[in-house]
Amino acid sequence: MNSVTDKTARPGPETGRGQPVLECRHLSKRFDDAGIAVQVLKDINLSVAQGERIAIIGRSGAGKSTLLHLLGGLDTPSGGEVWVEGHDMARLNEGERGRLRNRSMGFIYQFHHLLPEFTAVENVAMPLLVRREQPEPALAKARTLLEKVGLGDRLLHKPGELSGGERQRAAVARALVTSPRCILADEPTGNLDLDTADQVHQLLVDLNREFDTSFIVVTHNLALSRLMERTYVLEHGLLGLKTINGSKFTE
Repeated sequence: MNSVTDKTARPGPETGRGQPVLECRHLSKRFDDAGIAVQVLKDINLSVAQGERIAIIGRSGAGKSTLLHLLGGLDTPSGGEVWVEGHDMARLNEGERGRLRNRSMGFIYQFHHLLPEFTAVENVAMPLLVRREQPEPALAKARTLLEKVGLGDRLLHKPGELSGGERQRAAVARALVTSPRCILADEPTGNLDLDTADQVHQLLVDLNREFDTSFIVVTHNLALSRLMERTYVLEHGLLGLKTINGSKFTE
C-alpha cells in the first residue's frame, strides 16, 4: 500500500483522544435522477477517535447508509475527503482501498450476510481466509470470538440452524475477526425483536470496551443511540451533533 505522508487528519474537539481512526472533511454526495442532480449529503465533517462509539440517526431516506458507504470506502464522494488511519482514500487505488478496509474496518449490516453453506466458525474466519491467512490460526481466532459473543456451543452450526440473534452475533464476531480499528454498523439490530436487540446492543458496548474498537452505528433505534458516546442527526443532508436537550428527530 502506498504511504500517505500528509498526516493532517485531526480529532474533533469533542474527543481529545489523539489522531482520528476515521475522519471525513467537507464530504458531499450527489446522485443523478433522470437528469436532475439530487444532493443527498452536504459538507459533512466527522472525526472518530480510537475506541469511540458514535451513533448517526435520522429519518428513512436521509442518507445515513450513503454516508456509511462513503466512510467505508464502498462508494465515491462527489466532494470532500475520507481519511482512514492517516490515509486519504481518494489517493489509493481500488486494491489498496480494499486492503485498507480489510485491515482497518469491520462491517455489520441489518441482515447478517452469512454464507449458508459454511458453519459459524468458517463464516467468522472468512475475512482472514480471504486475505490468505493460514486456516488453522484463522479458525482458532474465529472460535475465540464466537465464544466471546456467547456462541461457543454453536461453532459447527450453519446459519440456517441459528436463531436470528445468534446469526447477528456471528456477524458481529466476523466484523471483529480482523482486529479492525473501526466498525461501521448499518441498522445492526433492525431485523431483531426488542429483547434480542437489547442483548446485541449490550454486546456491542462490551466488545467496544474490551477491544477499544471504534463504532459508527447508523440506526433508527434510539435505545441503541443512547449507548453511544456521541449521537448525530442527519437531516436535509447535514450532520448535526445531538444535544443533551434532544433534537427535532423523532422515530
